[in-house]
Amino acid sequence: MSSHSFAPDGLRVCAGAARFAAPYVAPNRRLRMRIAVASLLLSALGVASVPAQKAESQPADPSNDIVQRMVERNESRAEHLKYCFSRRHYHVEYHGFGRTMDASMDVEATYNAASGKTFHVIEASGSHVLLDHVLKKLLEAEQDDSRSHEAALIPQNYTFRLVGNTAEDGRQLYILEVEPRVKKKLLYHGKIWVDAQDFAVVRVEAQPAENPSFWIKSTEIQQVYAKTGEFWLPEQNKSQTKVRLGGTATLTIDYGTYQFQPPGNQPLPSGIVASAR
Repeated sequence: MSSHSFAPDGLRVCAGAARFAAPYVAPNRRLRMRIAVASLLLSALGVASVPAQKAESQPADPSNDIVQRMVERNESRAEHLKYCFSRRHYHVEYHGFGRTMDASMDVEATYNAASGKTFHVIEASGSHVLLDHVLKKLLEAEQDDSRSHEAALIPQNYTFRLVGNTAEDGRQLYILEVEPRVKKKLLYHGKIWVDAQDFAVVRVEAQPAENPSFWIKSTEIQQVYAKTGEFWLPEQNKSQTKVRLGGTATLTIDYGTYQFQPPGNQPLPSGIVASAR
């Protein structure tokens, strides 16, 4: 688990997502909605995948040192993150073809270095179709793939190119363009903003490397990270998908405030930092 891998890791098609796309027959309204939602869910999973190994040596390039340090720092932070808890809020909505559907869910998300991730749904409301076939499937996919690094942001999966730098909130950031080495639904292409002091990803703006369905016109992904103690963890994910024949699906995940203290005032495992935003 890396510094910001307490978000969905890896990008496999979540359970049931394959049937959301129908390449041989024109979809009906519900199917078109499912296609759009499936695409943005894949995006939400993929963009949060993070490094799991050290970068291989690369030819000299201005971006190589930044990427190498990012991977190494992520590994170091991962070794220190033993426990993490937050209460997330999920919201998905679909607009198109004269109808609107939406659903929301509050979820307790727990990470334990020894056992991985677990989720507990506290409250759910809205469309049962979106709850059962989208949000709950997303949780299942994240839990199943929590130890997968197929879409890790590392040189084995991506090429990186330094395209600029900027300053935000008093912090210097590198801007890198990322391109997948192969086109897979697990990967994405776009830009990442890397903190120049901590060498952690603070923002991602991207699109899936491979369109998951003919019926998807476009998918835009935005993920923001925030520093909590010594860790950079997801703050919000917003993914929007437009269907080729009309309609838009939007998924928003607010990750809440993180806690690093296990319940019941148990002693903190070695290396843990007991501070939160």
